[in-house]
Amino acid sequence: MAMEWCPQSAMKAYLHTLHLCKVYNSQDYNSTFGSTSCIIEPKCMEFVSALAAGKRARLMVQITSEGVTPLTVSLAVAAKQTGGRLVVCITQPLNHHHDYVEKMSKTLFLENGLDGIVEFVYGIDPSVVVKRFKSIDFAVIDCKVEEHLKLLKTMNLNPNGSIVVMNNLHRSKRGCGAAFPDQVFKEKKGFEYVTLPIGEGMELTRFRPNGKYQLRKRYKRFHVTYEN
Repeated sequence: MAMEWCPQSAMKAYLHTLHLCKVYNSQDYNSTFGSTSCIIEPKCMEFVSALAAGKRARLMVQITSEGVTPLTVSLAVAAKQTGGRLVVCITQPLNHHHDYVEKMSKTLFLENGLDGIVEFVYGIDPSVVVKRFKSIDFAVIDCKVEEHLKLLKTMNLNPNGSIVVMNNLHRSKRGCGAAFPDQVFKEKKGFEYVTLPIGEGMELTRFRPNGKYQLRKRYKRFHVTYEN
């Protein structure tokens, strides 16, 4: 299915995420979940959620070294809106903190109608997890994860269009002469892409079929107005 824009879904996801941003900050879930990253700008969180929902993404994958993050919440909101699923691969190995983190995250999701949408995978090689899925619509990859560029190479994107968000770019570990995401994106056959910065240490790349593979369609432009 082509990723056509749905303004209603985008608006609902944005507002729901805006609400959860306040809950997340007021109840200090950041420290509860043990996230060690710098605080993600709320506008980025809401934007990512609205974009995933507006594009009607059904299969979303997050690869993270930080456990449950604000991005996890925003993607869960989008998945609920589209009737999709979110797979969160946490690269940290199982430890005594694992059960507590999972319990608290499930509580947050349950209280906000997000239960049953998110699948957590702990301590497994993310490349193994990524290979399980075909036609990924929306992916968020933590650049602190080792061999995150390898994940980009092996990730099977939706041939009709997909979006990849890279975060913690400023913390990525690259040796001298190492490849950059743009070099990997160029190797994705059948796609053309554009990359934009959306926040500190975050970039968004949109893939769409290139002219050789794309079926051209003509769309009508319309406006939607909401009134209280």
